[in-house]
Parts: sequence; C-alpha cells; structure tokens
Amino acid sequence: MRRHRTTPRPGWQNTVEEQGLIYPLTREPDGSLRPYWDESAYYSFTLPEVEALEDVVEELHTMCLAAAAHIVEHERFADLGLTDSRLTALISESWHRREEIPSLYGRFDLHYDGRGGPAKMLEYNADTPTSLVEAAGPQWFWMEERFAGVPDADQWNSLHERLVDAWRRQADLLPPGAPVHFAHSIGDELGEDLMTVAYLRETAEQAGIATDVIAMEDIGWDGLSGRFVDKKLRFIRACFKLYPWEWLAEDDFGPHVLDTLDNGGGTGSTLWIEPAWKMLLSNKALLAVLWELFPGHPNLLPAYLDGPRELARETGWAAKPLFGREGAGVTLHPAGSEPAGSESAVRDEPCCYQELAPLPEFDGNHVVLGAWVVDGEPAGLGIRESANLITDGYARFVPHVILPEG
Repeated sequence: MRRHRTTPRPGWQNTVEEQGLIYPLTREPDGSLRPYWDESAYYSFTLPEVEALEDVVEELHTMCLAAAAHIVEHERFADLGLTDSRLTALISESWHRREEIPSLYGRFDLHYDGRGGPAKMLEYNADTPTSLVEAAGPQWFWMEERFAGVPDADQWNSLHERLVDAWRRQADLLPPGAPVHFAHSIGDELGEDLMTVAYLRETAEQAGIATDVIAMEDIGWDGLSGRFVDKKLRFIRACFKLYPWEWLAEDDFGPHVLDTLDNGGGTGSTLWIEPAWKMLLSNKALLAVLWELFPGHPNLLPAYLDGPRELARETGWAAKPLFGREGAGVTLHPAGSEPAGSESAVRDEPCCYQELAPLPEFDGNHVVLGAWVVDGEPAGLGIRESANLITDGYARFVPHVILPEG
C-alpha cells in the first residue's frame, strides 16, 4: 500500500458529477469549499495484498454473523441498548428468517497501513453505509482513464456487478406484483443519501425489478387499511430505506413499522431493506461481543462495554457511542490519561470502549479503508483520508489502483 501524488484530470469535477457524484466538494466549517473527491493523490496495492484483504473481510463477515447468532441465542439485546421487547422480538424473528428476507450490503472500516501488520476491524456499518457511489462508479472510471496504458492495472471493485446480481438472486424474496420503493431523508443536504439511493435503485432496475422513489418524510399511513402508502396512496409492500433502523423504530410511525413488519413470507404488509437483524451488525456493541467470542484474533481490537479496563493504562482507548455514525460522539483517550474506572473514563451514554489504534498516516493524512460486502461477499474498496484521527463528514475520498509493483 503506497500513496502517490498526481495531477487531477482537467475538468475532473464535471466528470465525476456526470458519473453520479453530485457532491464532489465539501464545505468546511469556515464556509470554504475543498474537494471531497480528491484525485490529487491515489493509493496503489499489489494483487496479493488485495487478495489477503479480501480473505480478512470474508472472515470478519463470518465472525460477525456468529456474533449476531450469539446475541440472539443469549438474548443480549440490552447490551446493544435495545430494550423494547417488541423490537427485539422482531429482530430475533428477522434473524431466524434471514434466508427469506433480502439483504444487500455493508461496509467494514479497517485500520491498515500495508507495512506488514494485519488489518484491524474498526467497525461495521451493515445498515446504512454510504460512500458507495464514488467507490462503485467514479473510482472505476478514473482508474480506466488514468491507467489506460498500464498493463495489468486493476482495482478492487466488483461493486456494480455484485449489486445487480444480488438483486437478481433475491428477487423471489420480494413481495410479488409490487415495486420496491427506494427512500432517503430530505434532511440530506449534500445529496449523498439521494444519490446512494438513486444508484441502488438503478442496480435493482438492471436486475429487472420494478422500482419507485419516495422521501421517508412522504411515506404515509392509511389508518383505514392499516398500511403504509406512498404519495399516490399505493401500498408500500417493499422499501429500501437509507435510514437507520433505530430511527425507524423510534419515529412517530415506529409502532406501525413494528405492527406491519414483513419478516419474510408475507408475515406483515411492509418489508424493509436492510432487514431488522442488520441492527446487530451496525451497533458498536458488536465490537465487544466479537472480542469476547474471538479473543486475541489478529484482525480484531480489544473492546469492552463496561469501560476501558486494561486499555486505560496500556494502549489508550476510543469510546464509541453504540448507535454513532460518521465519527459522531467518538472520543480518543491516550494511555494513562484517565483511571479505568473514573467517571470521566466511563461515559453516561452507552458506549463501546475499543483499543486506541491511531489511523495510519500517509503524507500527513490519516487513512481508513472501507471494505465493501455485497450479499455476504467481499466486493470492493473505498479509501477516505482525514486531517484528524477521527474519520468524519469532512473526510476526503481518494481512489486506488492495483499495480503489479504496488
């Protein structure tokens, strides 16, 4: 893994916008704009390196499924901050019937520097992952153009083909005779959620699935029939939602979601994608359950739910809210900064306390690898850089390429 500086293509902004990345710039807190899509640099990997990372992702996904099974079998939902008995019962049912419910994708965030040490799992977003559009499309087209004359140049990127195939394979699990509605929140100011949903809708249509689009805020409730409806008052039988399950369950219409949930085989009137069991994989408590089940695994970091324990004196720790996203609420604590059992070390908000693993630095940039999983299989890579040790909404997306010499 190496970082290379290069000159952006002339007209790069218009190019990536035409390819679906309508948010190529990020507005900083001071109001200034800078590139989110940053092709002034790129990362290169060797093929054996990528194949080894694929093996890691496949193993981590298998381990995460084992952890989900453990949580359900031992009813450890409270450890995940899930205390609504109706919701946890439906999550359990969703898990047991998972072969009957469509499930599409997820993204592992990995600590990796290419300098000989193993990749380490930082977290897994298997409910509402973003940065998909740039990883699947513009990154691939950049590689084809930038390395057109380089023999054997490639990219870890089969996202588009695998997404289409996943929809095609799972089409029979969808309610017959009804379109799949694709929904995002109108609160998305950048357009990232909008374009992620639009792109996933395109992959479904390429698989021969009828679709429609709706904003989450426009989903209606027909009290007479007791069913969700769209703006044309048509029943919503299946809905892909780029909207976290914990929000869905807690919104004003949350009780209706639980009352009408189709957990496969027509058990309810609305089937939601991703399914409810994906809450088990996107919750940061998963990190602690994994360490409990697979202690010492080379691709895991020690993690606990009751406080930082030995991490407080040995390595430092990152405190991660169980339902946090995009770095929100994450705090970093060097070793020895606070006693393990102090009030400042153990937060009031339910958190996972994970070993502090500062992101690798390349040319002054802190890097995290986003490894994609589609229908349970490794599918691609996206790389984000940050000025800080926490990858947040101000991170930059930097493309990658596989080269014979790395």
